[in-house]
Amino acid sequence: MIRQSCGRWRSAFSLCCLPWISGFLLCSVALLSTELRCVQGMQVTSTGPQTIRKAEGESVTLGCSYTPSPLDAGELDIEWSVVSPDTTQKDQMLMSYTGGTKYIYDNHALAKGLSFAAPDPSMGDASLSISELSPAHTATYQCKVKKSPGVDMRKVSLVVMVKPSVPKCWVEGGELVGEAVSLHCQSAKGSTPLKYTWRRESTGPIPAIATQNSVTGELKISNHSQSSAGIYLCEVTNAVGAEHCRINLKANKPPNRAAVIVGTVVGSLLLIFILLVIIVLLCWKLSGRFHHEKEFSNEIREDVLPPESRPVSRHTSRSASQYPQVTYSPVGGTDVSSFSEGCTHTPPSNSCTTVKCKPLEYDLKYGYAV
Repeated sequence: MIRQSCGRWRSAFSLCCLPWISGFLLCSVALLSTELRCVQGMQVTSTGPQTIRKAEGESVTLGCSYTPSPLDAGELDIEWSVVSPDTTQKDQMLMSYTGGTKYIYDNHALAKGLSFAAPDPSMGDASLSISELSPAHTATYQCKVKKSPGVDMRKVSLVVMVKPSVPKCWVEGGELVGEAVSLHCQSAKGSTPLKYTWRRESTGPIPAIATQNSVTGELKISNHSQSSAGIYLCEVTNAVGAEHCRINLKANKPPNRAAVIVGTVVGSLLLIFILLVIIVLLCWKLSGRFHHEKEFSNEIREDVLPPESRPVSRHTSRSASQYPQVTYSPVGGTDVSSFSEGCTHTPPSNSCTTVKCKPLEYDLKYGYAV
């Protein structure tokens, strides 16, 4: 009985108190939400993509329009900064607007070319303008607008890319009918990813047997034919630009193999003939030179006089040089030696010899000749 009575009292108390508790909680939540809406009255109203891609050398405007609340009565403060990718490092301040004065922080590498898009940022437009973009401007930018007690902010990621340069087109293969041929397209500059696309400008679409690679820029035709010939265009694109190049693909007939073989044989024979002629001319020239040298040596040997029958002593040659023209003649069967200088010899007649001589002269050094 006691337990039943207690259970009845609990049920009655719950039915009576539950509406009062629910109402109290609802009122508390309403009051809190109203207070929060009043405190967060400042709102940045700019919309658009959170990531902006631009080409190098262009300009960009990062939007940051705002609407303050009537309860925001404090001083307007606008800040533009670069969010550090490292959460442990503080952000880098770029520009600010406080008390009607604009401030640019030149100590940052990205400060060049920065300015507010609106002449007066206090009129609800705090957008940032950047001119002459370079890859160094790639970063995440934050716009913070504060007017006590309201404050709001917006982040925008800027990616500066390089447009693809004019690609180079070339053909690999002999462009012969029945053989494989490849068309290549390559751009020297450009931010990745680059996409290559081939298309045919004349006589229909690309042949069905052709395969192309959008990453390497190759168009391969496994079996080239006359129907595959024509003008082809390659276009390279990325997120910020596009360029293209053209090439004229020809279909050449393969050369006659028999003619090639005949030409090769004739050329080889002609080369062998020329070599033989050169060898014969060299041999003829060398043999003529050898014969000439032999005749020249024989002529030298004929001009040389034979040696004397007996050697002449040193004393005799000296005497002969000192006393020239000494003649020895037999007279009357007796060997008579006559020494004269400038003697005249008369040929013998009737076994007699007449010799006319001059008298000897006395030499102061040697005396009379003996």
